[in-house]
Amino acid sequence: MEKIYDLFLFMGQSNMAGRGITSPQWPEPAPKAASGAGYEYRAISDPEQLHEIEEPFGAAENHPGGIFEPGMKTGSMVTSFVNAYYAASGRSVIGVSASKGGSSIGQWQGNEDYLTDALMRLKRAQEYLKRRQMVPAHPFVLWCQGETDGDLGTSGEEYKTCFTHMLDILGENGIKTCFLITIGEYNGEKGYDYSRIRQAQLELAQQDPRVKLVCDAFHTMKERGLMKDEFHYYQKAYNEVGQAAGKAAGEFVNGEPI
Repeated sequence: MEKIYDLFLFMGQSNMAGRGITSPQWPEPAPKAASGAGYEYRAISDPEQLHEIEEPFGAAENHPGGIFEPGMKTGSMVTSFVNAYYAASGRSVIGVSASKGGSSIGQWQGNEDYLTDALMRLKRAQEYLKRRQMVPAHPFVLWCQGETDGDLGTSGEEYKTCFTHMLDILGENGIKTCFLITIGEYNGEKGYDYSRIRQAQLELAQQDPRVKLVCDAFHTMKERGLMKDEFHYYQKAYNEVGQAAGKAAGEFVNGEPI
């Protein structure tokens, strides 16, 4: 039977890019990729081959003037997501790193910004796969972003307007479905409130058929002690969220409602 591939842009800010670490209390590392589950296409650093997915995913994918964060990626949810997606759907993932820590939704609008960079990476991946006769069944986005908008005081309506504009541009480039992972809580002294942005994301998933909510668990991690700093998580939390999101997304492509 011919192998089926789906192409994923892993987009958002630092909790998609990956800031996971272990600790004596939370020693669980990122998993290894299951055989055949997924491959990374390195659009910036090595665009003429695929690599087995490994953590930290996307560590080499730094584009000066675009998505650029050398040395900041430590461990993401991507491998956990890919393993669960493959188990649920039978489809291999070709993953493209396209996340930028600290980015607001206003920087994902296609105005020579991070979305522009992500779409360049998408095009390079599609052209490479076409040359290799590995045309994916679907291009998708897995999205996790919004903490910066909470810091900035972005309103829920403004966030939804910008998000919808981003979806429109993604649609023009062939991506019809955005799998959504909502944000969690702030864990510091400055009093930022992320509930408004998370609520906007939940409303987007209810109101826009292009948005499929695949995990809403980050907001439980602060209470469980799984936040390593003000904004980020221990690797165990990324593993849990990736596993839940991959399972839900895999079930969706197999026609099961989520």
